[in-house]
Amino acid sequence: MRLAKLHEWNVTAAEAREIQEKLRAKWEREDRLGDIRTVAGLDAAFVLSGSQALKKRSRWTALREANRAIGGVVVFRFPEMVEIARVSAVLPLRFPYVPGFLSFREIPALLAALAKLKSMPDLLFCDGQGYAHPRRMGLATHLGILLDRPTIGCAKSILIGSHDDLAEKAGSWTALTDDKAGGERIGAAVRTRDGVKPIYVSQGHRVSLENAIRLTMAVSDGVRIPRPTRAADQFVSEVKRSKVG
Repeated sequence: MRLAKLHEWNVTAAEAREIQEKLRAKWEREDRLGDIRTVAGLDAAFVLSGSQALKKRSRWTALREANRAIGGVVVFRFPEMVEIARVSAVLPLRFPYVPGFLSFREIPALLAALAKLKSMPDLLFCDGQGYAHPRRMGLATHLGILLDRPTIGCAKSILIGSHDDLAEKAGSWTALTDDKAGGERIGAAVRTRDGVKPIYVSQGHRVSLENAIRLTMAVSDGVRIPRPTRAADQFVSEVKRSKVG
């Protein structure tokens, strides 16, 4: 499957910021979903290969010094949530570790993995932020615009913003807001299982926040992390172990 290329990836942080700001003009906040017959979870991992890989490092040092990115995609038939495909790709890293620009490290490997599929999934769940980003251009939003595909960000932690307490029952949610932007609603804290910590759902592209929450719950199966991104996280971890083992 051939994918379009809207911008270069071997850029400086200043150029990356300009790209994010230009892509903002293409963002769609309303639903343009179409029929959803397949959904996919996407995640990336990083590995340091070569002679330096044997040296012990802290988690954050290893993340900064990684020289290869692993992109993983796991596809499910929806709404049955039966797995139908999984693909991965490993690429050299060309962009440094800079908070707020992690999509420039992850997306090239994710695109390489997606290109191995026979057809593009109808909806993509990304392990990361979407609109809930300092420049409103997290991984899910960036990728969705590049692909012109509906995407949803499902993050394990907050990048920016705050939220009120929410009920303990699965399906409960409360708005994630950016107080520095006048309290703008940028996502939601969502309880996917009774009594567990929430996850942080934000619009990627071509989906409203309300439908992003509804669809996230539709692919959740009683575990805190929704099944698509959980499967993708486990998959890239397996691939990573095979590369360093």
